Amino acid sequence: MLLIAIILSTLAAGIGSVWVAALLMRAGLGSREGGVGQQHLLSLAAGALLATAFMHLLPEAFESQAGAHELFATLLVGLVFFFLLDKAELWHHGHEHSHAGHDHAHHHGHAHSDTPRSGGWTVLTGDSVHCFGDGVLIASAFLADMRLGLIAAVSVLAHEVPHHMGDLVVLRQSSASRRIALVKVSLAGAVTALGGVVGYFLVGQLQDSLPYFLAVASSSFIYVALADLIPQLQKRLTARQTVAQIIWLLLGMGVVMLVSGAAHAH
Repeated sequence: MLLIAIILSTLAAGIGSVWVAALLMRAGLGSREGGVGQQHLLSLAAGALLATAFMHLLPEAFESQAGAHELFATLLVGLVFFFLLDKAELWHHGHEHSHAGHDHAHHHGHAHSDTPRSGGWTVLTGDSVHCFGDGVLIASAFLADMRLGLIAAVSVLAHEVPHHMGDLVVLRQSSASRRIALVKVSLAGAVTALGGVVGYFLVGQLQDSLPYFLAVASSSFIYVALADLIPQLQKRLTARQTVAQIIWLLLGMGVVMLVSGAAHAH
């Protein structure tokens, strides 16, 4: 039963986020230069990730027998690890692919879209690694608690949507058809389910180390929110835009709380 829940949730988070991204792009969201829609989604995703890490995954880890000192050490090592993965271009979320040339020197210096030929494969490799990692993280959350698993899956879905929008833009530059781009990114998304199954067996065998997996999951979420999403929101904005950003950030946190409440009641 648990394995089925993990597979369904990882598929929903992995492939569902790609399709949602494609639908939003078809609706014209995030396609404009510095598109407002994209900014709102980034805020929402950052809020969801931070709330999941700080309100759910970490408390769950600390309620275990594991020592606070060891868990904080794991969190720190996790953050450094994801920073290094980012350096290796395997974890990056360069949402700004589409504006490479003209948008503030293309944050993080991921100049994928300058080289559309190789860009597609680099993006897909990074995507697959990332989705596999997400799958393992969702599985560890499910093994701790069904409700926690659902929250993690929703959070992953939220932050993968703006990410996949960027990927689809890059792949459309490197491959002729929209459909091919969508299929390629969907396949990368499907790797999330593979990560979920591996995570289920791997973490299931290492039951005692579950709190540490949860700490690593938290460090991944915190890293993506703080290093990747929030820097893109720190442009000079009018007071009105700033308020909108904060509202969307809080909305992201609210979504996680709602899911948590619903899952709890269920």
